Amino acid sequence: MADRVLEVPDLDGLARLLTRELPAALDVPDATLLLWDRKLDSFQVLSSGGAAGQALAPGQMVDAPEARFLLSDGLLLETPTRPPGRSRDGVLVPLLARSGLVGMLVLGARRGRRRRPLRAVEARELSSLAARAALALENHLYQRELIASERMAALGTMAGMLAHDFRGPMTVIRGYAESLADDPGSSAEVRDRARLITRMVDRLDRMTTETLDFARGGRRLARRPLALGAILDELAAGVQAEQPTLELVRDFRVPRDVVAAVDVDKLRRVVSNIAANARDAMGGRGRFHLGAELVPAPPADGGPRLVLTLADEGPGVPPEIRDRLFEPFVTRGKKGGTGLGLAVARRFVEDHGGTLELLPEGPGARFRIAMPVAAPPPRQEEAARR
Repeated sequence: MADRVLEVPDLDGLARLLTRELPAALDVPDATLLLWDRKLDSFQVLSSGGAAGQALAPGQMVDAPEARFLLSDGLLLETPTRPPGRSRDGVLVPLLARSGLVGMLVLGARRGRRRRPLRAVEARELSSLAARAALALENHLYQRELIASERMAALGTMAGMLAHDFRGPMTVIRGYAESLADDPGSSAEVRDRARLITRMVDRLDRMTTETLDFARGGRRLARRPLALGAILDELAAGVQAEQPTLELVRDFRVPRDVVAAVDVDKLRRVVSNIAANARDAMGGRGRFHLGAELVPAPPADGGPRLVLTLADEGPGVPPEIRDRLFEPFVTRGKKGGTGLGLAVARRFVEDHGGTLELLPEGPGARFRIAMPVAAPPPRQEEAARR
């Protein structure tokens, strides 16, 4: 099997080999392949097989303190610790390549009559396989980044051309709307509608700028201190205004007067993008759940975090795209989609020092946003944008 690892043509095939075929060969109940995200200092589930697949979904972010302990020496150990998603013993296999840690393979422990530690020969074979798997994983990730880079370059060129042609007509529309709004002869209803047109044109202009920034790698935030109550009201109002066919179900469990430093326009766009996907997944109408809570954390970990949960009642995310859902140009099969909505959303959340993840099916699609209430120090915020 160690030789086959280097022959697998793509990342999905490598994940299947390590989480489905390897457990059978080692006579273990399950396996999980985690990717190491240096920027977020956390692990992301790439694939799970066996019992672990019922608890961990592709794309889910997990914390593995046991894995962090092993990183100090990179050794393969059989340990009585608790791997993420399960409460039983297992084997943690760091995947160390030329660039350093690229992932972690978590193998479930044998149970019942099969329970026994790895034999020396099995440990050697597993170490050899891990070395080759790390090299293959690094190569596949590099290839994926290269493809994404080429796509982003093409997007930048296309977005620049569209922005040039798009802004001219929008300027004309805005000018006529302002004239109607300022005309003393216009009725109150006409003036209100003209002002609405102006606001929508301004929003389209901001979206065009943000798309250009995304394609060109620009990362700018306009943070301002706002009470959590006002922030959540703004997010809810955005969903109701932009997705009027959705029934918004709120579950806000936060102190409304706590102040957070956020770019509320970008956060509103994050929620709106997810709500738009929910509308499409549910055939144009249905219930959209927006929840919020304040999770305490020590100052060393960034202080309290605002956690938003967003969920629909549609069919959920297809398994074949769960691990690629936040990549540019990946769509859930809807017509006319650009595939940029969730990629933009994740970038905005990460620019705030937070995380955006897809949770296991529940039913429908469920997303979780966690972000610090306080703005990080300038140097830390700048590092998060790189």
